[in-house]
Amino acid sequence: MARYLVKIIGLSAQAMGRAFVKTVRQEIEAFHEAARLHQAHNKCADDDAADEKVKGMTLTEARLILNIKDLGDQEQIKANYKHLFQANEKPSGGTFYLQSKVYRAKERIDQELTKLQDTFPRAAAPETETEAGKMPGPGPGPESRSD
Repeated sequence: MARYLVKIIGLSAQAMGRAFVKTVRQEIEAFHEAARLHQAHNKCADDDAADEKVKGMTLTEARLILNIKDLGDQEQIKANYKHLFQANEKPSGGTFYLQSKVYRAKERIDQELTKLQDTFPRAAAPETETEAGKMPGPGPGPESRSD
């Protein structure tokens, strides 16, 4: 009888030992995963901090709003701006807030392009837009609009 009791205690100890080792391994894996996520979050925060905010909007946010991948594609920028601005007009069921976000995103991208152009001027002067060729905009800006 004592022999069986010793066997039961031994098998129970082995099972508890295995469970303990498995739990410790899971905790170590969870710790490593949390450290990896923390490191990735800090990297994103550093990237966002490097992306200077202008009028409360980063260049990354502006590119996401206008769905722009390449800042050099002026036609894509204009087309996306025009479409989003018109889609968010009140008669179309849009809101002034969304329209303002689209306007600010375009303004932020234009500001970045101007800064890049000042930093890296091209040998040949780029085509200049005439007043007739400019995109229709909200006028002086969303803050001057009254609803």
